[in-house]
Amino acid sequence: MKRIILLIALFINVTAFAQKEDSLHIRKLFDAALVEGHAYNNLRSLCKDVGARLSGSPEAEKAVKWAKALLESYDFDTVWLMPVKVPHWVRGDIEEAGVNGKPMGIKTLGGSVSSNGRIEAEVIKVQDFEELAELGEKAIKGKIVFYNRAFDRKLISTGDAYGGCVNQRWDGASQASKFGAVGVFVRSLTHNKDKHAHTGSMGYEEGVKKIPSVALSIEDAEMLSELIKMNPNALAYINVNSQTFPDKDSYNVIAEIKGNVEPDKIITFGGHLDSWDVGEGAHDDGAGVVHSIEALRILKATGYKPRYTLRCVLFMNEENGNNGGKTYAAVAKEKGEVHVAALESDAGGFVPRGFTMDGTPEQIKQMQSWESLLEPYKLHIFKAGWGGVDIGPLKPQNVPLIGLRPDDQRYFDHHHSDTDVFENVHQRELELGAASFASMIYLIDKYGLGSSIKQLKED
Repeated sequence: MKRIILLIALFINVTAFAQKEDSLHIRKLFDAALVEGHAYNNLRSLCKDVGARLSGSPEAEKAVKWAKALLESYDFDTVWLMPVKVPHWVRGDIEEAGVNGKPMGIKTLGGSVSSNGRIEAEVIKVQDFEELAELGEKAIKGKIVFYNRAFDRKLISTGDAYGGCVNQRWDGASQASKFGAVGVFVRSLTHNKDKHAHTGSMGYEEGVKKIPSVALSIEDAEMLSELIKMNPNALAYINVNSQTFPDKDSYNVIAEIKGNVEPDKIITFGGHLDSWDVGEGAHDDGAGVVHSIEALRILKATGYKPRYTLRCVLFMNEENGNNGGKTYAAVAKEKGEVHVAALESDAGGFVPRGFTMDGTPEQIKQMQSWESLLEPYKLHIFKAGWGGVDIGPLKPQNVPLIGLRPDDQRYFDHHHSDTDVFENVHQRELELGAASFASMIYLIDKYGLGSSIKQLKED
């Protein structure tokens, strides 16, 4: 009995010492990010010196060179490029649409075909694919279909609201084409009522005729909706000249600090280097890029010696194919790499709220055990949930996937639009995100993901 009591007392003392040590180092990480941080200036450079960087574009190529040079300047153990084949879609220089002679604000959706000149036809409004099918070919043929499903304002999570609408953007053209439509308008996926249309990926179903698809700003979508009520035979037009070219060569950009105990085990973390070709890709995902670079930098700057290899990956082509994420996972599998965890920042540079994990109940419980260490930094979300698009292909390899969760209320104000620029990122919020990301990486590296008691005993 005395032996058991002594062991319990020893464990309590070890745990208390470890928590104090962790608390002190996490404080160092936040101090480094907030007082001597590089994230904000790095984001300024990415946005202003490189700009919007759609996969396959000259700007995306420039972004690869920018990222490699920046990572090399920090003297990490290794920096290299991982080849990735990416799609090459170009918006073109013509984007025109209107109704009854009145111009409307649009953005061609990524992947859309050209209209091959001006298409003019009556416009018909639908809320979803079910209504489209109910109307059928007799009502749809020869017309422009207008998808007007709005974000559900009752949903607190704007990500959930986005998920409830995104299928009309992705699959709307093919579904409308099956009934003979000649073009598609899609209400922009945002709460924000302004004149800025929001682009994003769309796809075509094999064997279905391809028709042009464009996003309408919310102001124009609501104007068009009211006009159709007054004039069901309203005449609209679309004129876009987008093109798809053969795939191009590009790269994931990778940097590492080698592990001191188990270097063959890897913690991967990153964001995506590409963006849409509008705005500057500041929140999506310039913020995630600089969060990831800064996390690796401040872990090194605070003198931390990692157990595992810490690998920062700046993925290419999340926006319209996820070939960077798929390639990374395929290479990891081919090499037999062992990943302790994968983390992603791809939800903007807003104030961080916590983390969600796609993992086992035991792994989620382990993450939740660190809440008391991170609560002083106002992080409170530690639950099961989404990891990220780029790291998603690692899931079949049983890698726990963790996503940084910033406040999301303003994210879709800027998402995929002209307003996603450096000026709309708050410096302190960005720096807090980088420190939070680094802190989670630190905790996973020190304790792994599983039983905290077992790991402490091993230490």
